Parts: sequence; structure tokens; C-alpha cells
Amino acid sequence: MKPGPVLAMIGLIVAGMWLVLQPSLHQGRYDFAMRVGAVELLAERVDNGWRFVEPASLADMGTLDDRAFMAEVEGQIESWESRPAVERTLLGFFNITDWGNFAWVALGLAGQIAFFGRMLVQWITSERRGESVVPELFWWLSLMGGVCLFTYFVWRVDFVGVLGQSTGVVVYARNLRLIYKKKRRAASGGDPSPGGSTQKGTGDARIA
Repeated sequence: MKPGPVLAMIGLIVAGMWLVLQPSLHQGRYDFAMRVGAVELLAERVDNGWRFVEPASLADMGTLDDRAFMAEVEGQIESWESRPAVERTLLGFFNITDWGNFAWVALGLAGQIAFFGRMLVQWITSERRGESVVPELFWWLSLMGGVCLFTYFVWRVDFVGVLGQSTGVVVYARNLRLIYKKKRRAASGGDPSPGGSTQKGTGDARIA
């Protein structure tokens, strides 16, 4: 096995873990952390009072005294509870703060659809040929699904999901590279077999 794919896999795992752990490490340093619906309120104590760090809309308010800070927290709670029950249920179901974040959920769903599609394609192709076959489209759908899910899990700060997709993406990309390398070799007149020798004969011999 060549070291390139292994190094790429390790690099992607390290990058994914760093992206996932960063928010958790930062959250531990805050003096105030509270979840309102799907919104994470993070604040730190300063000399003159409090300063929100997350969400960004509250961070722009600057430093607040104790009274103004608690009033803003209570306002966030009231704002969430004043939303229609259906909206709160749906946002809570998808675990998102607002409908703008649904784009991330859609990305994750697209990845899952691609993963389902790859198995469907492989199944249909195998049934038609009467033997187990892994078509090229299987690897393309795997790669697209893996990239979508890797991005989605990073956004979700999901350690398990990022770890799983970090290794998969490299494997899918490597298989596609090997497929196209074999095609280029065949197009140039060389033997695509591992031995690299050009075989001549009347045809392929198959054992029934």
C-alpha cells in the first residue's frame, strides 16, 4: 500500500477532530453557557459586567451590566417560547436555531441520499449481471455522500460522524483514482493488469 492515501486519511482525521474539538474547548472557558431552544448562549465575565460571545447577534451588543445581561437572557427565553408550537417542534426536531440553518440539514440529507443511491445502483447492476459488481458510479456517489456528511458532522460538532467519514472519503477517492489510472493505461495500449505485461491470445479464457 502506498503511503499517500494513509497520510491523507490521517491528515483528514486530524483536521476533522480539530474542527470538532475547537467549539467544545472554547465553551469550557466561558463563564456563562445556556441553551435556549437550539440557540447556545455563551458569555464571559468582564470588568464592567458581561459580554456575549455567541450568538454573533448578541456579541455585537458589547459589554452589558448585570441587569441588562439578565434582561437579555430572559428576552431570549421569552422570544423562543413565543414562537408557534409547530415551529418550536420542527426546529427542535432538526436541532437548529432558525430556518436558515436548514441548509446544513439539507446537506446532511443529501449525503444520506447519495449513500442510499450508491447501494441501490450497486444492487441493480449486480442483479442485471447476475454477479456481485461494484460499478464506478458507486464510488462517485460514495465520495459525494462522504464529503457532504463530513461537512455536516463538522457543523454538528459530531465526533463519531467526523471520524467515520474522514477515513471513508479517502478510500472512495483512492478507488476512483485507481479506476481512472487503469482506464488511462488501457487507452495507451498497456496492460491494465497488476503485472503490467501485455498478453496476446485468441481471447479471454473463462472457467464456467
